[in-house]
Amino acid sequence: MSNNDELLTSNVPRTLETKSKIMGFELSDVLILLLNLSIQNLIFGSTPVKIPMVFGTSAVIGLMLFFFKKGKPENHIRHYFEHLLAPTVRSANGTDENYRIKKGELNE
Repeated sequence: MSNNDELLTSNVPRTLETKSKIMGFELSDVLILLLNLSIQNLIFGSTPVKIPMVFGTSAVIGLMLFFFKKGKPENHIRHYFEHLLAPTVRSANGTDENYRIKKGELNE
């Protein structure tokens, strides 16, 4: 190699695993806000209470999401609701009703 040959380099992002965020909200949170906005606009779009109901509820939900998720890991809301909907008691010694014995195998 001669002295004129340089190693080609390129800038690489510091972390490749960071999730996309819009104004501090995860994409799932933005989807929740946009769904609320569109449903409220569909219901209250032609009424005199359009502004407080459509934009007010979206602002309240946005603030609640922002402060509830502050300092929490990604997908915290999804895991929180999975925790709430999961059965409270799990048994390690329970019977498995979905287990089927394959032909030719012994189940002891």
